[in-house]
Amino acid sequence: MFRGTVYRPCSKRSEGCTGSHRDWGIMNAWYAELTRPPLTPPNWVFGPVWTVLYIMILCSIILYYRSATRQQLPLTTIILIVHIITNFSWTFLFFRLQSPLLALLDIIVLDVTLVALLVLLWKVSMAASVLLMPYMLWVSFATYLNAGFYVLNKG
Repeated sequence: MFRGTVYRPCSKRSEGCTGSHRDWGIMNAWYAELTRPPLTPPNWVFGPVWTVLYIMILCSIILYYRSATRQQLPLTTIILIVHIITNFSWTFLFFRLQSPLLALLDIIVLDVTLVALLVLLWKVSMAASVLLMPYMLWVSFATYLNAGFYVLNKG
């Protein structure tokens, strides 16, 4: 999460999903005014971290779906879909709606679905699960940051 000024979830061709290009300036101004929790990294960190994490997530998903024994395929697929939706909706909730509370509720669902994916993938491919562990650490840190933004900026 916390893509801030570095990461945009939609291309210019699809700005309708989060708003117009000028809205990003407003959202970034709002974000700049927030009281930041301790350990908040600089904005430039988020782009490279998410790039690496998305590559690892993709590799994990490929390993699972190419496995000969895809245990609990329907359940895993549903949880994965919910997880991906919550991952991408976080940016909209936090920045576009400017709601750290809604984003916090979203990221809690993200955390729960990620733990479920780790368990389900472990049963099929230990490597697929291990590839998600850095992502789990990052999302846990992002949950802390999101909760901090909410607590420090209520009101």
